[in-house]
Amino acid sequence: MGGDGGPGGGSLTLAARPEPFVADSIEILPATVERWIDVVTLLGVNGERGCWCQAWRGVDSAFGRGEPGRNRMNLESQVRGGNLAPGLIAYFDGEPLGWCGLGPRAAMPRLVNSRTIPWPNEPAVWSIGCFVVRAGYRRRGVARSLLGGAVAYALSMGAPAIEAYPIDPAGARVSTAFGFVGFVSTFEAAGFRRVLLTDAHSAGLPRWLMRLELA
Repeated sequence: MGGDGGPGGGSLTLAARPEPFVADSIEILPATVERWIDVVTLLGVNGERGCWCQAWRGVDSAFGRGEPGRNRMNLESQVRGGNLAPGLIAYFDGEPLGWCGLGPRAAMPRLVNSRTIPWPNEPAVWSIGCFVVRAGYRRRGVARSLLGGAVAYALSMGAPAIEAYPIDPAGARVSTAFGFVGFVSTFEAAGFRRVLLTDAHSAGLPRWLMRLELA
């Protein structure tokens, strides 16, 4: 009696936290046409009115003002339409785990024109917009692997520097709904430096402009 940890019983058994992935076990690949189904798996959880990584790419429908499905159509067009992938996909044993949206900052009109995140007047700099990690795989190092892949991809495409705009929760727990912008500690571990505290916010916390020189 009581062995289940109920009132008057024995100790409560907590579920073990999943172990982090071994870094080399996660493969990071660009989002290309043949991987579109995996993009849908990662970004389609919010349906036809989801962001689909369009919030900074100058698309009104990213904020719910367009018809359902417009964001998905725009992202699919971006995946099919050029030499630069709009994002990267993290895989483990062939299973898509996460997404990182990125690209040249000059190709993201809302970021270029932002009143809260300063424009460095360097058209060639790249920006990391977001991370999406599937439920069940969070807090296991997927975002860290995606960040490493983002740096490598931007470098391979000739970017002189790459920026991001994460938050510093200072030890507080932050909902994954707001953690999509990333965390300062993850970027600092990858060699990024804090440039300035912006006027932008996520989860009620200010976002840092962070930068890594590549050239």
